[in-house]
Amino acid sequence: MRWTNSFLYGKSGLSKTAATRYLLRTLERDATNVPELELTTIEVNCDGLNTSYQVAVKLVNELREPSRQISNTGYPQASVYEFLFDELDAYGGTVLIVLDEVDHIGDDSLLYKLSRARSNGDISEAKPGVIGISNDLDFRTQLSSKVQSSLCEKEVSFSVYDADELRLVLEQRERVAFQDDVLEDGVIAMFAAYGAKDSGDARKALDLLLEAGDVARESGSAVVTESHVQEARERVQTDQVVEGIQNYSQHGKLVLYALTRLHERGDTPVRTREVVETYRSVARSEGVSPVSERSVRDYLGELAQLGITGVTEHNRGKDGGKYNEHQLEQSVSAVRSGLSTLLESA
Repeated sequence: MRWTNSFLYGKSGLSKTAATRYLLRTLERDATNVPELELTTIEVNCDGLNTSYQVAVKLVNELREPSRQISNTGYPQASVYEFLFDELDAYGGTVLIVLDEVDHIGDDSLLYKLSRARSNGDISEAKPGVIGISNDLDFRTQLSSKVQSSLCEKEVSFSVYDADELRLVLEQRERVAFQDDVLEDGVIAMFAAYGAKDSGDARKALDLLLEAGDVARESGSAVVTESHVQEARERVQTDQVVEGIQNYSQHGKLVLYALTRLHERGDTPVRTREVVETYRSVARSEGVSPVSERSVRDYLGELAQLGITGVTEHNRGKDGGKYNEHQLEQSVSAVRSGLSTLLESA
């Protein structure tokens, strides 16, 4: 069996991993009917594995029995590759290696070694193939030219779901997660429309479906209605805002806190220089050296891109010049929830 290395690209939530697993399970099932075909599949999620060395160790341990597994440190990289090639040859046949979130690997070494293993004589019995899955559409262009040449891969790009496609996904999940007549007529179409409008992300659309079920149950309703969907969407959006703020940098949080204080005083929309002044006061009260005004402007731009704040540009002509005004786009309660760790120490 000849395998062309394949790389799957697309935003999160477009079923890249699910589609890969489904096709591999189908391939494994069909392979049992072909006596001369030996097929092995291995899947490794590279999230948290930042180097080829770490991923190679993970692959070795996936192929070995627990009693023969190796530690994450203490071996030269060349030895780890030798272990890996020996294990692949021990399996023999076609070995398909799925590297999910492959863009997390910070170097090209493993991809190069795997793609050249047979031609370099590192492997004689096995025929390895690589399936890379990435949310980074530019991942391939970041690889070195020798790796791009060696992989000779086939690229598959996953586009976002439209409303009709999301509706089909949601209808399938409805049959699994809900009893008959629990969802009001038109609710699935509403979920699908929101999902397509927000991101085309099936995972988020399913999260909204399940959240609406929770809302209906909490209210004592036996039927999920459009009002439950609306409340669920507000909850999900609030959770996303809170999580985004919690994962933001310290100075980004301080800039947001400064704008929040101005909002609570009724001073927004507010010009950039006033946000800068309030930020500096907040930073000093936290015992932190303020960053530059330019950095504050950058943080305000990032917050606006995240949809947490809004910015309006004003142009008063040659004499008045240009300036920006900023305001919160999310509720104070959601913002303060995201800033809870910062506020507890304030």
